[in-house]
Amino acid sequence: MKSGFVNIVGNPNVGKSTLMNLLVGERISIATFKAQTTRHRILGIVNDDDAQICYSDTPGVLKPNYKLQEAMLAFSESALEDADVLLYLTDPVEKPDKNADFLSKVAKMRIPVLLIINKIDLTQQRDLEESVSRWHETLPQAEIIPISAKHRFGIEPLKQRIKELLPEAPPYFERDALTDKPARFFVTEIIREKILLYYDKEIPYAVEVRVESFKEKEKSIHIRAVIYVERDSQKGIIIGHQGVALKRVGTEARRSLEKFFQKSIFLELYCKVDKDWRANERSLEAFGYRDI
Repeated sequence: MKSGFVNIVGNPNVGKSTLMNLLVGERISIATFKAQTTRHRILGIVNDDDAQICYSDTPGVLKPNYKLQEAMLAFSESALEDADVLLYLTDPVEKPDKNADFLSKVAKMRIPVLLIINKIDLTQQRDLEESVSRWHETLPQAEIIPISAKHRFGIEPLKQRIKELLPEAPPYFERDALTDKPARFFVTEIIREKILLYYDKEIPYAVEVRVESFKEKEKSIHIRAVIYVERDSQKGIIIGHQGVALKRVGTEARRSLEKFFQKSIFLELYCKVDKDWRANERSLEAFGYRDI
């Protein structure tokens, strides 16, 4: 029996969440085109006859500018500590010197490291070869694997290689486990995803979501959730004229939640102001950013 933790790290905007979902086979990690989509470390568990693979998606590696980003970077760095196999995801555009401090830690790791170059459908062969050469100099111990997550090119061979690299070990979780996150967590992620998709500029990054009530019945779930922002002006934008914007977010979130939980969803959404929550340690702890 093989079992282990396969942790995915890398910069924002290189498709980490998309790759996570392809590897797990379920829609575990929200995937949008905006940076900083993933804020927490999210676990997705895959079981087959002779292996249990625990995939872990982390926030994008970045230089923090405020307390929230410091907590996000801590989640990424924690993934270096318990990995059995590390996936560093990049693309043909990124230069290795962008996150030199983080990569210096990766270079010292004694576990298998797979350097995954995503989005190869957007580059020429010559540029790809140059990218491979640059990364080989930075991480000479890493095995470099080009893929296209969008077109699912290279995904199955990648899965097979990951399985080959796993250590012999008993499973860490029950066979029917899909993730270590509670249902409420995925409610907040799905609502936040809709906000990322439907609002522009700074608004999505000033938003956090908390589930205040989650009442599950046999065929339905009643959810009451609060969208927190940092300013009264942001609250007005989230709600929109006569509540139209908030209603749209609620409608789209409800549809995704029904698909995710396979039950009827009754969703109540509200918006409140928590001033400067991204820089407030108490607020960050309440939103789960200190639970590493």
